[in-house]
Amino acid sequence: MRNNSRKNYRRRRQNTRASQIKLVGIVAVIVVIAIIIVISCFNKTKKDSNKAKDTGTATENVTGVTEQVSETEEAKELFAPKESDATAAIGDELESSYAVVIDEQDGTVVAGKNAHEKMYPASMTKVMTVLVAAEQAEKNAIAAAENENTEIDRQAVIENKLNEVVTITREATDYSYVHDCSTTGFLDGEQVPLRDVFNGTILPSGGESAYQLAVYTAGSMEAFVDMMNQKAAELGIGQTTHFANPVGIYDENNYSTAYDMAVIMQAAMQDDICKTVLSNHTYSTAATPQHPENLNISNLFLRRIEDRMTSGEVIGAKTGFVNQSGNCAVSYEKAASGKTYICVTAGASSGWHCIDNHVYLYNTYGK
Repeated sequence: MRNNSRKNYRRRRQNTRASQIKLVGIVAVIVVIAIIIVISCFNKTKKDSNKAKDTGTATENVTGVTEQVSETEEAKELFAPKESDATAAIGDELESSYAVVIDEQDGTVVAGKNAHEKMYPASMTKVMTVLVAAEQAEKNAIAAAENENTEIDRQAVIENKLNEVVTITREATDYSYVHDCSTTGFLDGEQVPLRDVFNGTILPSGGESAYQLAVYTAGSMEAFVDMMNQKAAELGIGQTTHFANPVGIYDENNYSTAYDMAVIMQAAMQDDICKTVLSNHTYSTAATPQHPENLNISNLFLRRIEDRMTSGEVIGAKTGFVNQSGNCAVSYEKAASGKTYICVTAGASSGWHCIDNHVYLYNTYGK
């Protein structure tokens, strides 16, 4: 009996030791695997870091759009007008609730009224729409010409791009109709030159034109809105301006400031396509089967203000209206002195009052 007990005891001890040895072995294997993984991740991180240093690039994500940003490329100087002790405070003499006058050459805010307060830009949004679309069209046209290994005449390449045919879709006309937008007059299935879509977006503030321009440029309205917000970030106004659509339809997430709209206008007037479109007083679209006698469209702000100005010339403008913003406009003036000014107002009770507000501000501050 005693011998059997001793044998059983020794057998249990041996089994216990075997289990312990087995457990230690498993733990050792896990530890080794963990060490290998840590070393592998460290080497990969180091390799990626060295690779980034070699290529001199970093990846930046802005509103879901990933782009390569050169670390060695000099940062572009942003147009960021500054207030000073000389900046005038605009009071109740101006009906508009928001206003700003900017001296483009000096880069100063000449006068302001709630210039940095959040407001809804309505169809002033379309200035950003044509800016983004124009820059993308120019970029694509130049890239395509370079791929053909031909000598590039930049102006001719862009002119050819503007002749490219765009088909107006039912989605564009329905969007404009459902949201009660101003229209250019294009019809479902109508094929028109790209330049007509640009002009239709600005002069009569066509909702179907703005929608179609966005889809033509980015493939969808949503993708285009991402491009608009990326451009706002590039201009340094991404913290105070955000777009939700390319048309200017009221949306809580489609907002800006008078100051920011002036920055957008300044950028647009530096682009050849945008400057031409924003400066056109009248325009005739190409003849199509739907409109064999063309569509004659106008920028009413430019046509009306030219008879009211006493000095200088307003050479570019875009108006807007939604109930939440009142009548608003952004315009660009060349003064008699040769200097250029940008004016933005919002909150006027009528289109004519909005024009009168710009006349007053230019005659008072834009000399």
